[in-house]
Amino acid sequence: MKVAICGAGISGLALAHQMHAHGWDVVVLERAAGPREQGYMIDFFGPGFDAAEAMGLLPALRERAHPIDEASYVDSSGRTTARLTFARFAATENGGLLSLLRSELEAVLREQLPDAVELRFGAGVAEVRNGPDAVDVGLTDGTRVTADLLVGADGIHSTVRRLVFGEEQRFLRYLGFHTAAYQFHDPVVEEVTRRRICLTDTPRRQMGIYGLGAGRVATFTVHRTPDPTLPADAREAVQEEYGSLGWLVPRALAACPPSPEVFYDQVAQIEMPRWSRGRVTLLGDACAAVSLLAGQGASLAVGGAYVLAEELTAAPTLESGLERYERAWRPVVTDRQEAGRRAARWFLPASRRQVLLRRAVLKLGRLPWLDRAIVRTVAGDPTPVLARLTAR
Repeated sequence: MKVAICGAGISGLALAHQMHAHGWDVVVLERAAGPREQGYMIDFFGPGFDAAEAMGLLPALRERAHPIDEASYVDSSGRTTARLTFARFAATENGGLLSLLRSELEAVLREQLPDAVELRFGAGVAEVRNGPDAVDVGLTDGTRVTADLLVGADGIHSTVRRLVFGEEQRFLRYLGFHTAAYQFHDPVVEEVTRRRICLTDTPRRQMGIYGLGAGRVATFTVHRTPDPTLPADAREAVQEEYGSLGWLVPRALAACPPSPEVFYDQVAQIEMPRWSRGRVTLLGDACAAVSLLAGQGASLAVGGAYVLAEELTAAPTLESGLERYERAWRPVVTDRQEAGRRAARWFLPASRRQVLLRRAVLKLGRLPWLDRAIVRTVAGDPTPVLARLTAR
């Protein structure tokens, strides 16, 4: 059996690992010319952590992890107004927590791929012929691939989804935010933000800054806007939107790289009635984007890939395996999407009054019962699906 996976991101690479482990012939197709370095820091825990452990990837991931002691909210002078320590969070997850750049997680998945997995950059999907016995895929480099299954793991703006299921606007729920992320070099900023994620304690717009070591700094931004349209110049848009913020923000904005090196997108979710059609299925953000507000997007990408591979392997037919995958994984995704929509007010308050309320709640988090409630709100409910599959 052969699987063609469109997308060499987190979900696509994780699926390639597990499908190969189960004896499938695997080819990964990626439109981009090479690996992408954009993206922000993620807290990797939950189902993805469990799946990575089952796949034997944790040692390599631990080597890339960044030590983070706390997330600190700071005012315009750099004074800490509230904090959430990572020790509390890690304790709730029984130590199963790693802080990684998205690009580093991708790098580990890519570097650990078995040699037998074919990884083709510069080969995006341009055409899909979804037949009864096979799927024929035309690529942007002029070649074709025939497989038993095509998996669209090509992100929230999925080409496979558009070609097979319909236009993006049918499935995309815009949540009212834009986000950006980039890296730069500034030893002064890196020293101040070392081992902690610093977030501006501001309404409607927020910048997060964290040191990576050796003078490297990563930053992400998020701001409220009713207009989903993306700007023509990402660098200019970031500098204009966040120029009024204080503390280290002016230094970070001055160091913003050219637009092609800036990750910039809407904050949105994807909601679909079905994830599979014939011999084509979707994975990760392509069918189940939960958004920056919900967190765990990378974790769900790895966890979903593991579930898809395991259910396909255990099922008597391809069709029943795809049905089992969706039946097992959809409730997990739906729960996190709902949590993300509820978290919008908490994640980025719309007013100064809401900022003060969030600050007060975080300070009260020193009370054990409220502390656990705050962390559980971020982490979500435990997911038994991975435990069942790994036990099997």
